Amino acid sequence: MGTLGRAFYAVGFWIRETGQAIDRLGSRLQGNYYFQEQLSRHRPLMNVYDKAPYVHKDAFIAPSASITGDVQIGQSSSIWYGCVLRGDVNSITIGSSTNIQDNSLVHVAKSNLSGKVLPTIIGDNVTVGHSAVLQGCTVEDEAFIGMGATLLDGVYVEKHAMVAAGALVKQHTRIPYGEVWGGNPARFLRKLTEDEMTFFSQSALNYSSLAQAHAAENAKPLDETEFVKVLGKKVARSEDGSVLDAVQDTPPEINVPDNVVVDKVPKA
Repeated sequence: MGTLGRAFYAVGFWIRETGQAIDRLGSRLQGNYYFQEQLSRHRPLMNVYDKAPYVHKDAFIAPSASITGDVQIGQSSSIWYGCVLRGDVNSITIGSSTNIQDNSLVHVAKSNLSGKVLPTIIGDNVTVGHSAVLQGCTVEDEAFIGMGATLLDGVYVEKHAMVAAGALVKQHTRIPYGEVWGGNPARFLRKLTEDEMTFFSQSALNYSSLAQAHAAENAKPLDETEFVKVLGKKVARSEDGSVLDAVQDTPPEINVPDNVVVDKVPKA
C-alpha cells in the first residue's frame, strides 16, 4: 500500500472511531437510562492493509471462522467453524473442493532459518481434519491430513499421500505419493491401497455437498429461524388459561444432499 492508500485508510479509520466515540458520549449523557448493546465485532473476512481475502462465490465460510489477509479460496471449498486462516506476512492458497475442518489453523511464514519465503499452498480435493495445524507447507491435490496433525515449515505432502491423526511432521519433510506417515516425529508407516486413495476424493466431495446445506441454513434471516422455533412449540392450555403441557417438537433437520451419509443414533 502506497502513501496515498495509507492516508485514505487512516482517514477512514478516524471517521469510524469518531462515530463510536459519539455513541459512547451519547450513552453517558443518558445517565441512569443508559443502555449499551454489546455487538460482536467478529468478521469472518478481514483485510490487513492492502491484503484482502478472495473467496469464490461458491465456497462456504462458517460464521465463526476467521480469514485474514492474503488468502485465496477456490470453488466449492469449505472453511468450517472455528478455523483460523491468517495470511498476514505471506499468502495462503486453497484450491477447489477442499475442506478445512473445525478448529484448524492455517498459517504462513515470512522467513525461517533457511531464509526461504514459505507460503501455504493447499491443492484441490484435499481434506484437512479437525484441529490440524498447517504452517508454511504445501499439500498437493487429493491428499488427506488427519485430525490434530501438525505440518511445520517446508513440509511437502504429495498427491494421494496421508498424514495420520496426531502426527507431527518435521520441517522440510517430503511425504511421497501414496504413503501414510504418522507418529511424533512422523515417519513412514505403510503404502495406501487404491480404495483408500479413492476415498480421499469421495471425502472431499461429501464435505462440499454438506457445506451447501450449512450455507443454506446460515443464510436464513434471524427472524425466520426464530419463527421456526416458535412454530416448533405446541402449548396446551386449560379452560382457565393455565399451561397444562408444553411439548417441544423435534427441530427441522438440515436438508442433506443424497450423496452425504449421516449416521443416526436410535433414541433410547
